[in-house]
Amino acid sequence: MNKKKIAWGTVVVLALLAAAIAITRNRTANENKTTNNEKTQTAMNTIHLTKADFLKKVVDYETNPREWKYLGDKPALIDFYATWCGPCKALSPVLEKLAAEYGDQIYIYKIDTDQEQELAAAFGIRSIPTLLFVPMEGKPQMAQGAMPKSSLKEAIDKILLNR
Repeated sequence: MNKKKIAWGTVVVLALLAAAIAITRNRTANENKTTNNEKTQTAMNTIHLTKADFLKKVVDYETNPREWKYLGDKPALIDFYATWCGPCKALSPVLEKLAAEYGDQIYIYKIDTDQEQELAAAFGIRSIPTLLFVPMEGKPQMAQGAMPKSSLKEAIDKILLNR
């Protein structure tokens, strides 16, 4: 009888040990998947710009105040926003999704108008959110207000990607 109890106890301990190992392996696999997904998403997020970044990546309006010469290597959508703005907060996740969808076809930049007041003034930003669509060739186009995702996609395809 005691041998049966010991054998049964050993089986239970081994089963619990096997279950614990399986759970640990699943957790590790899920953590690796999450880490890989986070790395993928990070590569396709919106990009915050300062005035210095803007002058290097978009247009150096200080050197050439009368001529628009886009400095980027692919079209861009620039969101002028403020952290306290409700419509800006609603638009932000939409822009993140679009950044992921369009991947390396366009840049989606964000400029905090409270932090970059001089830059906002240079572009006459009076209401937020204001979106600046910057094609590779030609003049940029502005739109004010939070647009739905479908309208943004249509504008990106038409203005930026010439589709």
